[in-house]
Amino acid sequence: MAKERDQNTKDKNLLISFLWNFSAELKLALMALLVLCTLATLLPFIPSSFSISASELRFCISAVNSSTLDNVVTKQPLTEKDTELTNGVIKRTFTGYGWAAYNFVLMNAYRGGVNTFAVIGLSSKPLHVYARPTYRCEWVPFNQSDNRILTDGTKILTDWGYGRVYTTVVVNCTFPETTVINPRNAGGTLLLHATTGDTDRNITDSIPVLVEAPNAVDLALYDSNRKAKYDYLYCGSSLYGNLSPQRIREWVAYHVRFFGERSHFVLHDAGGISEEVFEVLKPWIGLGRVTVHDIREQERFDGYYHNQFMVVNDCLHRYRFMAKWVFFFDVDEFVYVPAKETISSVMESLKGYSQFTIEQMPMSSQLCYDGDGPARTYRKWGFEKLAYRDVKKVPRRDRKYAVQPRNVFATGVHMSQNLQGKTYHRAEKQIRYFHYHGSISQRREPCRHLYNGTRIVHDNNPYVLDTTMRDIGLAVKTFEIRTIGDRLLRTRQ
Repeated sequence: MAKERDQNTKDKNLLISFLWNFSAELKLALMALLVLCTLATLLPFIPSSFSISASELRFCISAVNSSTLDNVVTKQPLTEKDTELTNGVIKRTFTGYGWAAYNFVLMNAYRGGVNTFAVIGLSSKPLHVYARPTYRCEWVPFNQSDNRILTDGTKILTDWGYGRVYTTVVVNCTFPETTVINPRNAGGTLLLHATTGDTDRNITDSIPVLVEAPNAVDLALYDSNRKAKYDYLYCGSSLYGNLSPQRIREWVAYHVRFFGERSHFVLHDAGGISEEVFEVLKPWIGLGRVTVHDIREQERFDGYYHNQFMVVNDCLHRYRFMAKWVFFFDVDEFVYVPAKETISSVMESLKGYSQFTIEQMPMSSQLCYDGDGPARTYRKWGFEKLAYRDVKKVPRRDRKYAVQPRNVFATGVHMSQNLQGKTYHRAEKQIRYFHYHGSISQRREPCRHLYNGTRIVHDNNPYVLDTTMRDIGLAVKTFEIRTIGDRLLRTRQ
């Protein structure tokens, strides 16, 4: 009896397992059975006039088959712009009309010697990515009896792929060494023949990029032994945004004192020099220490960071023969040399190099040293109270640089890769720069947190107290008062 009960239990389990494994199929079968039963129930109630003949059914089936066959066999229609390849693929074409971006946007052109010129501008980036634009340079003398001279131009793309709709282009026009352009100073025009290199429409635009009036060129200016007007010249990038007049005031006063009397500062206004900021610059402009270029029109052409690559290259070539050294850094950065050195002694030690880079000292733009108490701290200049240096270890930090401009063909934001001569990267013991990132665009008191310690941690980031710039503050303020008076004492943040 026990064996029979075990056998019955096994049979039941086997049945349950079978039904469980095929439950989905059973549900489908039951549903189909239910539909058939429903149709059988409703069939007697359908009117006798409703019927489908065998001929009608055959016609319906043949129509469906014919339509399906047509979709498979019939070829897709081709237009006059299409081409069918041997493998059956339809090749589509695209034809451009008009111009979405200019072939070349000229900023300026400058003579770089007796037989060489530099043309600085913008060009359509897609053109340089997908086509092969070329440039030719032609000198056309005013005196028609003189021969025209033609040479190939060498294009230099300085923004290393950072361009947007437009990319910066520097075209070097160097004529044969035995040729002196405009030798009798009779005048002439430099033409740039810019060819798109586009497979669809290979168009050449002939652009007059430089006109030299008769007796306007001093060829002695390009003598390598001639002393430059300035020892040091600052070429600034595009200034944009809502800049702090007080931070600009501190930066200019500090660097005019730092670089000395034989220095000059070129600032480029891309919308950042408001009336308040210009009031800070006015005294220095009046003394001939600062020049401002209004470059707001370049905003029409969408390039990288307000076209700063084009701007610094224009500055380089515009002042190439007016300065011994040209510096490139930003207005929230302060160049510094150790107390036992001067900028003159450092530059003398580096004169064997065409370029050297400057190491960054990253400073907090919101942590202030409260050693003198809150009341005195808030009255100090920004670089005096922002005294905490970021010591977090990172693979590398951005550097800035200086060049001997006569040895440079084109430049970038953080260094030049188009020069003749050597570059030095280990000058950190001789010259550095303190970087107060973002402080220039804050129209408020920069101190967000006050500390007294020499080593602190803020937001999980380590900082150390560095009073290098703080110790110079009084000397800079005194220099400003003695040089331009007290007209800037009421400058606002």
